[in-house]
Amino acid sequence: MLHLNMQGLQDRAAWAQAGIRLPRYDVAAVRARTWEAPVWLHFGAGNIFRGFLAAAQQTLLNTGRADTGILAAESFDFQIIDQVYSPYDALSLLVRMRADGSEEREVIASVAGGLKADCAGPDWARLTRVFCSPTLQMASFTITEKGYALTDLEKKPLPVVERDLAAGPEGPRHTMSIAAALLYRRFQAGGAPIAMVSMDNCARNGEKLRAGVLSMARGWAERGLVESAFLDWLEDEGRVSFPWSMIDKITPHPSERVQEELGRLGVADMAIARTNTGTLIAPFVNAEITEYLVLEDAFPNGRPALEGAGVYLTDRTTVEKAEKMKVGTCLNPLHTALAVYGCLLGYTSIAAEMGDADLKALVEHIAAESLPVVEDPGILSPRAFIDEVLHERFPNPAIPDTPQRIAADTSQKLPVRYGGTLRRYARQSEQALAGLEFAPLVFAGWCRYLLGVDDRGNAMPVSPDPMLPQLQAHLKGIEVGRPDSLAGQLRPILSNAALFGVDLYAAGLGERTEEMFRDMLAGPGAVRATLHRNCVCKQP
Repeated sequence: MLHLNMQGLQDRAAWAQAGIRLPRYDVAAVRARTWEAPVWLHFGAGNIFRGFLAAAQQTLLNTGRADTGILAAESFDFQIIDQVYSPYDALSLLVRMRADGSEEREVIASVAGGLKADCAGPDWARLTRVFCSPTLQMASFTITEKGYALTDLEKKPLPVVERDLAAGPEGPRHTMSIAAALLYRRFQAGGAPIAMVSMDNCARNGEKLRAGVLSMARGWAERGLVESAFLDWLEDEGRVSFPWSMIDKITPHPSERVQEELGRLGVADMAIARTNTGTLIAPFVNAEITEYLVLEDAFPNGRPALEGAGVYLTDRTTVEKAEKMKVGTCLNPLHTALAVYGCLLGYTSIAAEMGDADLKALVEHIAAESLPVVEDPGILSPRAFIDEVLHERFPNPAIPDTPQRIAADTSQKLPVRYGGTLRRYARQSEQALAGLEFAPLVFAGWCRYLLGVDDRGNAMPVSPDPMLPQLQAHLKGIEVGRPDSLAGQLRPILSNAALFGVDLYAAGLGERTEEMFRDMLAGPGAVRATLHRNCVCKQP
């Protein structure tokens, strides 16, 4: 049997016979150098990191463009470290899946170790030492949109944030507090420059990370828990930069089919597990071939040679255009639409949804509606990007992505994925904004989804979302099969600019969204009928 650990890598011939590539560098030596003089620390030890960023660093190591790896820190789901890092010596098995059914398999060894970012845990001292090292050039983040949120829908501080503000840098729990606390330690250790790099699917993600970190630091300063000189250092982007980025690679939940195939190849212990937070994890990552990372080249302490791994290094304006193109038009809004309607219509595969004429028409309409207000970033073509998404990536049957996974945390995603388009139309004219047809259809579908009843009238699980209790409380009294049960319950949701980027009623879209939602309450099949009437019967 093949074992995914440092000892198991010694049998190179057996791995080659199984068709699994191994690293072409001295893994032990790289790991030793990484701990001695760390260059790159990453927060968010999940699939997008293991399947994209760690693989990119492996490319640099394989080609001699780097001699150190990455250290991974997890601030939310510590079971990832316990179950897929520690038992496998921080190695991952990456399975790249092509639409024709072929696969590429590679052991990724560029991660020198995994740490729990727990201020009360045994890894905290080691994590602090890493962060204080003057050789550290960047700390990057893939913590999802919700990882940056400091307030709830009513703009009140989250309980963990209130606690962190009182505790100061000695006891951070929220990821923004953890980042601020580690930066404070770096400041105290001499203040070597560093780049803090968000790689999440958030509009202006670097700005969002900077705002979160500064909010915590200023709160501590107001309470006398840190000195004002720390704020001066933190606000100097020549010392602490917050580059913007656009990242794109579909890395779904681990596939049972891939697990079985690896077992047939003789790879041992490829178990899929579910953490206490509901995340499916495994020692392998299955992902699509396609990947993009566009990164603002703003690194005050130097950076890895990421261009050698296909990363676009450019200016902030180009990054923002690429991000708006992908996150606000060409991929993420389409994903969200497929997620909520796929759940309602009983789908468990994004690829299968693309064979549904109603759903295919929906995402084509959304793309066509958004494309006129997107600026071409120059390095990537919006039209070509959309075509690749609609005709190659989403229909790829080898990618076991599910609408249920994508529907998680939708309240945090909507302002990012749709808010920019709404605001850009608003800048054109009120009439242009009020004329949108398909964004309201997505919003109506999401509200219908929140009822937890599918289109057949059966109870349906709703994916985790930090705002779910508040949202469902607003919908109280609405019943599928009784359109007249809708009596103003949507107004607190649709008028909330924090959810959609604008007040939908002020934008002229609230009543249309309510009307579509009411149509979906008619009874079994009403979601399908509303979707068909508004999509297939219209040409994109």
